[in-house]
Amino acid sequence: MKILIIEDEPKTAAFLKKGFSEEGDIADIAVNGVDGQHLAVTGNYDVIVLDVMLPQRDGWWVLQEIRSRRADQPVLLLTALDAVSQRVRGLKLGADDYLIKPFAFSELLARVHNLLRRSNVRSEDVLRYADLEIDSLRHKVWRAGDTISLAPQEYRLLAYLMRFPGEVLTRTRIAEQVWDMNFDGDSNVVDVAIRRLRRKVDDPYSSKLIHTLRGVGYVLETRD
Repeated sequence: MKILIIEDEPKTAAFLKKGFSEEGDIADIAVNGVDGQHLAVTGNYDVIVLDVMLPQRDGWWVLQEIRSRRADQPVLLLTALDAVSQRVRGLKLGADDYLIKPFAFSELLARVHNLLRRSNVRSEDVLRYADLEIDSLRHKVWRAGDTISLAPQEYRLLAYLMRFPGEVLTRTRIAEQVWDMNFDGDSNVVDVAIRRLRRKVDDPYSSKLIHTLRGVGYVLETRD
């Protein structure tokens, strides 16, 4: 998943980013309403975790801006305002869910997953291509019935390739989506990660799935 956290409290924002990263997800942080609104309406996020009490512009304004441009964007309000009237206000403005601080990260994660299931934004729980399979709920990978152990970064890379089978993905696009970074043409981070992934997913098998298009990028596909 790619998550936007709009939260001005540094410890809470860092806690959330760490929690999502440990789940293998990418999380961006905005610390005020203006920056958060800009990222929310211009970025491509699976879910937005939005605090209400923000500097510059509050979460109510951000939520209204999101809803005016992206009606189906999953948004979870995260705030210390626990009055029923505040929760009702958030839901009327278009929030999909509401969690009161303090909270357990496990509950937040469960709510995020439920939002994505309901909105059909989340990718399929199980991705399959040829004899390769990923269970995104359990973070497990199999090929030809063999269990393959992947590091979190390798898992994110493979899952991204499997969401676009047959489509050539440039190094820039992979870097942005898997590492959440701007690609430096002199960097070989994507190539190194692909090599490591191939050692586990392709090298032990006669049929290769990850292919290089020189000067362009990579594609997941079967070839004779």
